[in-house]
Amino acid sequence: MDKQMFVRILNSEMELATGCTEPGAVALTAAEAGAALRKAGGTRVEAVTVRASINIIKNAMSAGIPGTSYQGMDYAAAIGAVGGDPVHLLEVMNYVPREQMEEAAALVGAGKVRVEVAQVPQKLYIEVLVTSDGHTGRAVVRDLHTNVVLVEQDGVATLDKQHTDSAAAGDSDVVTPEQIAEFLTVRSIWDYCTEELDPLHDPIDIIRSAVQVNTTISDEGLAKEYGLAIGRNLELNCRKGLMTRDLTTNAMVAASAGADARMAGAPVSVVANSGSGNQGITATMPVVATARWLDIDEEKMLRAVTLSNLIAIRIKAKFGRLSNLCGATVAATGAACGIAYLLGGGYHEVCCTIQNMVGNITGMVCDGAKADCALKISTCVNAACQAAAMGVRGVRVQSTDGIVEHNVEYTLDNFATLSTHGTSDSVILDLMLNKHLPETE
Repeated sequence: MDKQMFVRILNSEMELATGCTEPGAVALTAAEAGAALRKAGGTRVEAVTVRASINIIKNAMSAGIPGTSYQGMDYAAAIGAVGGDPVHLLEVMNYVPREQMEEAAALVGAGKVRVEVAQVPQKLYIEVLVTSDGHTGRAVVRDLHTNVVLVEQDGVATLDKQHTDSAAAGDSDVVTPEQIAEFLTVRSIWDYCTEELDPLHDPIDIIRSAVQVNTTISDEGLAKEYGLAIGRNLELNCRKGLMTRDLTTNAMVAASAGADARMAGAPVSVVANSGSGNQGITATMPVVATARWLDIDEEKMLRAVTLSNLIAIRIKAKFGRLSNLCGATVAATGAACGIAYLLGGGYHEVCCTIQNMVGNITGMVCDGAKADCALKISTCVNAACQAAAMGVRGVRVQSTDGIVEHNVEYTLDNFATLSTHGTSDSVILDLMLNKHLPETE
């Protein structure tokens, strides 16, 4: 077993980010454009034009900007262009001084920041043009949130990777979705996490960081009234006796509170999974909460968190970075597997758990990044705990039902097909009528 490849995948697909990753990617692109503008001789930013794919606009238009009362991609673009340093990647807005934040807000208020839909085939595409003193800076991010493929100063390219493999972007540390899809299976993930992994000594620092960092933002969401305060209200319902304080509720509280804070723009970092902070929170915090409820030791907890995040990464490799389906369904499927393992389930029980999740939560649409993402996350985590409880008893949605197949890998591929080809009745019926027969396994 190639243990190093598992670590490479974790490091490639999990990273620190502040706030919603789509505004973060917009700010990063604008920071690259702003830096190019200054190198070209421009001084004070006069105007910013953003062209982005529909999926980016959908996910960025209502998300809070960390450390401010602003929301939306126009503010993210202005902040990145005026004061962003691209070296900080998806945490770029963390390091912009207050006076430059105000300068950026003034640009938006004056109508100097324009957002347009880019007619491009990519679901993840951001292009920012910044002008000043007759000079221009332009940058393009494509396919991955930090994949800068073009930087121009006054129309002259100083970086051009547009015709390079955009998934890898020339970075040897990045594992492409195609490589992930070929390497990861539910079986290989299970064997690695339960047999090969040495959680206390192997170089899975990103998993340890996910536990620590995502716990911090979860605590932040419980400490203050962010957004719809889903986590705080679940906690309040327990204190009032309206809900039972149990394993499931604790898992829902831990995940949704983190999303409350993140979507409201709390200036607290997260460890993202597959380009999404909410997915990082959802794949990590329900498992951590379950381990604490069951008084599980650190070693087994880290195995479970690794299992959860790798399952989410395996699904997302075919699902796509941005989708018409809610990413919480993917991350919660990972969490369900981690919870099933903590409840004593083996490989078969984890497979049953996945079948239960796909049979239940498939079809939840993504209608943008916003406050009620925390509500969707609480729903998916509730489903994850139920799926795991069924799975450890060997109870699963049968292959005669819906898009669930006898083989868990086929089921996950069907799940991904709905993500990439839409959720119309015709697509669903086609999947139901053309299942793999058991003998073809």
